[in-house]
Amino acid sequence: MATYERTELGEFSSIVCFRAVITGMEEMLGEHATAISLKAAGRTRGANLCKTLGFEKGSASTDDLPAIAGHLDAALGTKGTRLCKVDKIEPDGDRIVVYTSETVCSAHEEMGSPRKCTFTLGAIHGAIEYLLDQQFFAKHTESVLRGGTHDVFVLTPR
Repeated sequence: MATYERTELGEFSSIVCFRAVITGMEEMLGEHATAISLKAAGRTRGANLCKTLGFEKGSASTDDLPAIAGHLDAALGTKGTRLCKVDKIEPDGDRIVVYTSETVCSAHEEMGSPRKCTFTLGAIHGAIEYLLDQQFFAKHTESVLRGGTHDVFVLTPR
């Protein structure tokens, strides 16, 4: 089925517009409902991204985390949609720790802000669940806005 394409503007929009979506949703729905919605949307995006890249559900294992980081960075980083840079993904016992930088959720936010990455966390969460075919709880544990070197996401098996 044919889709409408933006022939001059292309695939990308601005951080300013994305932030307006988030703050508008927060004003109408509240912070908590917005966070739930954006995480869910991100999880769908992450799973669909993996499908688009040709990966089969459950086609990876935790031994593949460095390769997964490379694939996600290529798709979401400077050569991809520019959602974020995926710097590394490491196992930590039964948990998975994802180190991201330049996340769209933190962009243009004041230092010290309590803002959490929601859509970005969801996208990484959804991709890893799809690739490992395992369910996780995901949490944003460190932030560049609050002194961290990365926006860090920790995924714990359910």
